[in-house]
Amino acid sequence: MSELKALIFDVDGTLADTERDGHRVAFNLAFTDAGLDWDWTVDIYEDLLTVTGGKERMKFFLDKYKPEFAEPEDLAGYIAEMHKAKTAHYTDLLSKGAIPLRPGVERLLNEARDEGLRLAISTTTTPANVEALLTHTLGKESMDWFEVIAAGDIVPAKKPASDIYDFALEKMNLKAEECIAFEDSRNGILSSLGANLKTVIAINDYTKDHDFTGAAIVLDQYGEVDSPFTILEGDAHGFDYMNIDMVKALYSA
Repeated sequence: MSELKALIFDVDGTLADTERDGHRVAFNLAFTDAGLDWDWTVDIYEDLLTVTGGKERMKFFLDKYKPEFAEPEDLAGYIAEMHKAKTAHYTDLLSKGAIPLRPGVERLLNEARDEGLRLAISTTTTPANVEALLTHTLGKESMDWFEVIAAGDIVPAKKPASDIYDFALEKMNLKAEECIAFEDSRNGILSSLGANLKTVIAINDYTKDHDFTGAAIVLDQYGEVDSPFTILEGDAHGFDYMNIDMVKALYSA
């Protein structure tokens, strides 16, 4: 059997619960700046999350919710500029400490580093969003913890396609059977399983009803010593919070 060599993490909803109170809020602030009356409510955003990628979500929103909108000639450019403004608001929210890491994430990353395990990121969010989250929660040096940060438009097809994981594996010169992935959504696990990666799921409010068939385990959170997780599907092998020993047990199962 292969040896576990690397942990590969999704970002939004996995490292931090960024969607509802981060990205959604930032989009609405950008819309207000542009003089638009668009309001991505919690319920609307849940629908938009079925599409991966912020720019793609804006196009989906226009098609479904604003068919009467007079689209500019260069719609792609218009959306790109709006997305840039949204990213500025998002990084500002992070700088104010409005979006913390999920419980157990920092400890798990540090344990992995102490064990000599390699780390990578595979996400559909932009590199700027990844950098902002890491630097404002873990410090600037944390950017160097991750051997590969595969993010945004670096691959042609976003999740649920496996491209972003395939890219990370290629850059790390690793086989799927030498790694384990961490995700939070249906599109995420379709992407990781498509790359043949064993996958750990920690749900959030937006993904609690998703289909996670094929996951190594499904949890409500990673947990801490004094705040255990709840097992939703699978076998935790006697552990009540996620640590590297549990990761290794899941990997070997």
